[in-house]
Amino acid sequence: MSNDKYVSPMSERYASKKMQYIFSPDMKFKTWRKLWIALAEAEMELGLPVTKEQIEELKKYQDDINYDVAKEREALVRHDVMSHVYAYGVQCPGAKGIIHLGATSCYVGDNTDIIVMTEALKEIRTKLLNVMDKLKDFACEYRELPTLAFTHFQPAQPTTVGKRASLWLMELKLDFDDLEYLIGSMRLLGSKGTTGTQASFLELFEGNHAKVKELDKKIAEKMGYEDCYPVSGQTYSRKVDTRVLNVLAGIAASAHKFSNDIRLLQHLKEIEEPFEKNQIGSSAMAYKRNPMRSERIASLANYVICDALNPAITSSTQWFERTLDDSANKRISVPEAFLAVDGILDLYLNIVDGLVVYPKVIEKHLMAELPFMATENIMMDAVKAGGDRQELHEKIRTLSMEAGRNVKEKGLENNLLELIAADPSFNLSLEELKQTMDPKKYVGRSAEQVEEFITEVINPILDEYKVCLGITADIKV
Repeated sequence: MSNDKYVSPMSERYASKKMQYIFSPDMKFKTWRKLWIALAEAEMELGLPVTKEQIEELKKYQDDINYDVAKEREALVRHDVMSHVYAYGVQCPGAKGIIHLGATSCYVGDNTDIIVMTEALKEIRTKLLNVMDKLKDFACEYRELPTLAFTHFQPAQPTTVGKRASLWLMELKLDFDDLEYLIGSMRLLGSKGTTGTQASFLELFEGNHAKVKELDKKIAEKMGYEDCYPVSGQTYSRKVDTRVLNVLAGIAASAHKFSNDIRLLQHLKEIEEPFEKNQIGSSAMAYKRNPMRSERIASLANYVICDALNPAITSSTQWFERTLDDSANKRISVPEAFLAVDGILDLYLNIVDGLVVYPKVIEKHLMAELPFMATENIMMDAVKAGGDRQELHEKIRTLSMEAGRNVKEKGLENNLLELIAADPSFNLSLEELKQTMDPKKYVGRSAEQVEEFITEVINPILDEYKVCLGITADIKV
């Protein structure tokens, strides 16, 4: 490998080989040739003078691209599409005259962009489903394990570890919904001509509007698409790129939220991301176990969220039927967003597949705060024993403040139960109070919610796409 020029970290460090291939020159130029074949076939079927022999000649070389000829030609004519038309014609002399017949550069360029993005979206869907599958397993396994919940990162009513995981899973389900809708709505540009009017094809078909309309349908079907966009300028609307990157940014945001929670939990020593046997956490502090995978997710997610602004600006500033100020931005912002999200989902899958849970630490933290959260139940029990609800409420407030000061100012254990037991107004013994300290009494329907959510919402999705499940993360760690 050459070390004297810049190479994108997306390729070197983050993205999988499969996603890199989807955005590779080889994928692009092979797709160009498939589009030229689809155009020629459709034109032949609709009566233009294109022969089966010419089609067969084109098919013979559709994956055997003579890059050297195309590169040499481009140096001369400074036009990538016409250089590849020329190179294809060198290989297919019998079909040379009908390659790209009636089309503009955007016929291959824009249709290929749609095809590439669609394939990339499907790959993202596969990885997203695999993350959802692993998260589902984790949520099920720990659906009943009580843990301290937080609002404002302050101790709040308990939840369960599995219920918290279901929150991460719910956000991915929303991303999946957006992704499914987007994939289902992707259409080809088709053969629209220089300003989207199809004038060149109307000339070819001698004014036959029905055949020109049918041409688009045939091309779409041959390329595996439901249809083409009904109207366009020379290009497909750059609003499509905006929609695509907004969905990618949504996945990045969900992953970022997950990574934040894992980093906080690792600080609390309750849950940790995987840590390799020989992994080094710090060059100076040999004992450290840094959450570097989660941090990498956050870092890449920040990039994608910001990158989503690029196609929004580009689409908003296009002039009339087309300008070329989209090209440089588009060829950077779109692939890099996909490569980054690909890397994010590999990291997400790797983390979820190896999460380490420490139930004893979780229990210790929960039990240190549970007396405060049990005060409402304690008050009700005291009222049943003959106490006055209003007086008891004030006493619990006062005693809670005292116990809090003992913990925060003196570094002592939470002694709220002892303080309540010592107050005759409650008429409850310490033993009776300790019986209220079962964490499962305070987690509500957490376990049931997890089971219902997975059974009714997640499993039907995973069952539909079970063929996509079971991949492993292609991650460089």
